[in-house]
Amino acid sequence: MSRTRIKICGLTREADVDDAIDAGADALGFVLWPGSARHVPLARAVALARRLPPFVTPVLLFVNASPSEVRAATEALPQALLQFHGDETPAQCAAAGRPFLRAARMAPGFDLLDFARRFADAQAILLDAHLEGYGGGGKVFDWSLIPAAAGFPVVLSGGLNPANVAEGIVRVRPWAVDVSSGVEAGKGMKNASLMRRFCQAVRRGDDQLAAT
Repeated sequence: MSRTRIKICGLTREADVDDAIDAGADALGFVLWPGSARHVPLARAVALARRLPPFVTPVLLFVNASPSEVRAATEALPQALLQFHGDETPAQCAAAGRPFLRAARMAPGFDLLDFARRFADAQAILLDAHLEGYGGGGKVFDWSLIPAAAGFPVVLSGGLNPANVAEGIVRVRPWAVDVSSGVEAGKGMKNASLMRRFCQAVRRGDDQLAAT
């Protein structure tokens, strides 16, 4: 049975990085967009990413960053997966020459299949709620907007927490889940117990899927 991968995003503190790893996260996200309350400068992201053991992937999140900013980040952390969460075009995402996730802001009328076709070079499409700003709002979108047979890897995001992530896994069957505010004591400050409970809930969701 395949297992759902876990990404915890918006890490800002060393202790939170260590706790996320201990909880069982497969990837940790560092927000390089200055407009976020969870923003960390590139040098800080590099320092935090140095704490990651083998097989835990750093993810660098960009929102409408310049090519020079993306290039500097990829040179500083060449092992990182990139996540584009703004209004980037397919060409802008591909220009970095690195594996990337592309965020889609889900809302009624949004054509996810066409979006995924345009971003066919993405490793996966990350599905988030459509809010003012770019992510991190802690809001769940209507999962029925996701086509039953998407045909591409999906990362489910948007308002996930220990109480609802198992249901999301059973209903959506994503390749991975992404959480930020749902495991926080405050913006940018993760809670070790919530991260552990979230990862345990993901495994319960996987068990429920296996039993169907």
